Amino acid sequence: MMEAPKAKQIPHPHTLHGDTRPDDYYWLRDKSDPDVIAYLEAENEYYRSHVDKLSQITDHLYAEMVARIPESEQKVPVQGDAYFYYTRMEKSLQYPVHARKRAADRAQLAAANEEIILDLNELAGEGYLSVTEQRVSPDETKLAYLENRDGSDRYTLFVKNLTTGELLPDRIENVFIGDSVEWDATGSFLFYTTVDESQRPYRLWRHQLGDDPANDALLYEETDVTYTLSLAKSQSGRYLFLTSSTKTTTEVRYAPADRPLDPWIVFAARETDVEYSLEHWNDRLLVLTNRNRFNFSLFEHPIAPLNSTAMRELFPYDDSRYLLAVHPFREALVLEGRQGGLTQVWTYRDGSLQRLAWPEPLYSVHVSENRRYDTNEVLLIYESFLTPRTTYALHPLTGQLSVLQTAPISGPFDPDLYRQERIWATAEDGVQVPVSIVYKRDVLQGGPAPLLLYGYGSYGHNLDPAFMPQLLPMLDLGVVYAIGHVRGGSEMGRQWYENGKMLYKRNTFTDFIAVADDLIRRGYTTRSQLAADGRSAGGLLMGAVANLGGDRFAALSAGVPFVDVVTTMLDPTIPLTTLEWDEWGNPEDPEYYAYMKSYSPYDNVEPKPYPHLIVTTGINDPRVAYWEPAKWVARLRTTKTDDRILIMKTHMGAGHFGSSGRLGHIREQAEIYAFLLDKIGIRVH
Repeated sequence: MMEAPKAKQIPHPHTLHGDTRPDDYYWLRDKSDPDVIAYLEAENEYYRSHVDKLSQITDHLYAEMVARIPESEQKVPVQGDAYFYYTRMEKSLQYPVHARKRAADRAQLAAANEEIILDLNELAGEGYLSVTEQRVSPDETKLAYLENRDGSDRYTLFVKNLTTGELLPDRIENVFIGDSVEWDATGSFLFYTTVDESQRPYRLWRHQLGDDPANDALLYEETDVTYTLSLAKSQSGRYLFLTSSTKTTTEVRYAPADRPLDPWIVFAARETDVEYSLEHWNDRLLVLTNRNRFNFSLFEHPIAPLNSTAMRELFPYDDSRYLLAVHPFREALVLEGRQGGLTQVWTYRDGSLQRLAWPEPLYSVHVSENRRYDTNEVLLIYESFLTPRTTYALHPLTGQLSVLQTAPISGPFDPDLYRQERIWATAEDGVQVPVSIVYKRDVLQGGPAPLLLYGYGSYGHNLDPAFMPQLLPMLDLGVVYAIGHVRGGSEMGRQWYENGKMLYKRNTFTDFIAVADDLIRRGYTTRSQLAADGRSAGGLLMGAVANLGGDRFAALSAGVPFVDVVTTMLDPTIPLTTLEWDEWGNPEDPEYYAYMKSYSPYDNVEPKPYPHLIVTTGINDPRVAYWEPAKWVARLRTTKTDDRILIMKTHMGAGHFGSSGRLGHIREQAEIYAFLLDKIGIRVH
């Protein structure tokens, strides 16, 4: 076995608020330095030397994961005006194919001819490819889409003629990754947002099709570096909305989609800690807001700037109901949110709000893509650990549900052979933390079992139970899989998020440790059989847990981990830093500086034993720079006192999300799982 790389140390102290933080690996930030690349490549070679030893279990997992991919998959077609749109995937392909069929209703689809509108396999070639936004023009003759080939958040906007298949000369650079492109109602203009040097979406532009993009009109520039822009069109297609937002405050501008040259109007000026979003329904604006309604409520208002006396609440506020989105259709509203720790969907019509009922006690449900405003079917997606992704058609007027498709499963699967359940762990301060668990029914009969615990806990992002065919190979090997719904997410409502951010961030980490302790106490697993996994802010969770309670775990996986919190939050030139101050705080404030430093994984590495660690990152990652995990790993190598394995892989051609092709991504995941499973006692013969 080759010797672990050792990064050189160059003193680089940071001094602020009378405190000095040593940073001997600061030099790793400069990827133009050949020594940096040499170090990353040495780490990659060391990574391979360990991972290749696990080829038996990796190959088994990969083969079983790929075997779970159906020969072909097609999502339920979504009705537009003249066409139904859908995505299909073949087992042998790395990327999806986007297509459509001309049909008046579903009954005509089988006989209709397929038109491929975008085949990502043809676009991809051999390198990295990400295609995010796709917007079909109102007359359904053109497609605007975003493409990226380096893993950053800077995308290029292309326009394709769907009649001839040719690309139009309109090509626009530096468009943001998502929520950034919309057509006007005439199909003559595109609106889009571009990013600044830190990859923050900050400018709104109007482009007339066929014109030189150099002549595009700048409509708005967001000068506050803590705000970002997002662009949307109403479900009715009649209005465009531009939202300026932080994590806690929003301001929305609107404009009629059929009058692209009209000025954009501010609905309500930004007000600290007041969030709202707009939609359009029955010649009124719908306003979903937390103003005096902590978990949000829904109001209607005339199409005009805010007049508080004109706001009418559509139904009484319920603090146990966390509303997240409203989808207006001609006959009724469909709302999404959370209640009782689970996702929920409600319908609203004639003054009545009704929650839809589902057959399992543990599940997730959300409103899918719906292209039409005037429709008698609203597509919903339902799934659980044991129920494959199921597409329902909801009749918005009657509330009736009908199944349109259940996602195919390749290979044997009998849900009766598995068990899903929810338990509640008691946190350090007595709060009850939900935990979702799935395992093969007989796996615990012989006592505690190997267990993989997943977590995230930031930005109000939720980890809901979902059917994951690629987990089945692990479950069949006798592994218990659990998700800790720790504070910092919003599984239990907005307060759950507020109590896991800023000066309450440590709750995220102590909650996760409490979940681990509870799983051990209940006999699901033991310390020597417990592994944990988290990515991005979940990688921060892994780093903090390694310092605070690493003795509970045999192994940890930290994907693209945000582990150098203080240094990054002090550098406004780094992409996203200024946008994150509402999540973590600004360390220019001594109180936030001290609090961040108290949990920042890089700043708290100690001379003590750590679990086995597998770390992954991407050289072009704009969200968590590669040097954060690189510095963390370098410091761990020289500080930790154990001989457990520590390996790091830097993807030298990608960013935050790793390989863009499906099979490449599965292979990377199989390697990570193989490492973790090996360390918690799983063997493949």
